[in-house]
Amino acid sequence: MMTNLFSTFDPSTNIFNLSLNWTSTFIGLMFIPSMYWLMSSRINIMWNKMNLTLHNEFLMLLGPKSFNGSTFIFISIFIMMVFNNFIGLFPYIFTSTSHLTLTFSIALPLWMSFMLFGWINHTNHMFTHLVPQGTPPALMSFMVMIETMSNIIRPGTLAVRLTANMMAGHLMLTLLGNTGPSMSTNLISILIISQMLLLTLESAVAMIQAYVFSTLSTLYSSEVY
Repeated sequence: MMTNLFSTFDPSTNIFNLSLNWTSTFIGLMFIPSMYWLMSSRINIMWNKMNLTLHNEFLMLLGPKSFNGSTFIFISIFIMMVFNNFIGLFPYIFTSTSHLTLTFSIALPLWMSFMLFGWINHTNHMFTHLVPQGTPPALMSFMVMIETMSNIIRPGTLAVRLTANMMAGHLMLTLLGNTGPSMSTNLISILIISQMLLLTLESAVAMIQAYVFSTLSTLYSSEVY
């Protein structure tokens, strides 16, 4: 039972002797609107408006000392996460964001690049982050250890937060779906309504988790200036 339940999160399953699960990561590229039309369509207008809103939001988080164009990497991460989270809600499509292989592969290089840039270019500023303002002298050494550990686990918390939230909703949908054949006819309508409400909730979670991942990455980046 448990093997079948978690098999939807196994990227090693093969279809026609080909491992096609990871192709769901790139399906979102087909939905990106073309930018080469002579006149902007409604999709392009909505796309540009969303990018501008995200740009202003991330620029405010990064602060005035950020480099020009640094917000675009976080916008790209947000769009990638949203596409993969939503695509995973469709039947028989592997949700790549529910696997630590993808989320940790994105979180770790981001965190590592922030740390290398900060310690190489703003060493004194990075040392001041280890001791919060107003810390008593007797607790300074203790606070340095706490801040260091909290900084080291950041890529892990980024990856696990997204993976756990995406996996939890899918497990609930799978559990409710598996109980359908054994339920009476009178309860089937209640099950369908519950599935629809849970699917609506998962759609909101898909967008919220993508926003949380990109926002936290932006905040971690802003601390190295």
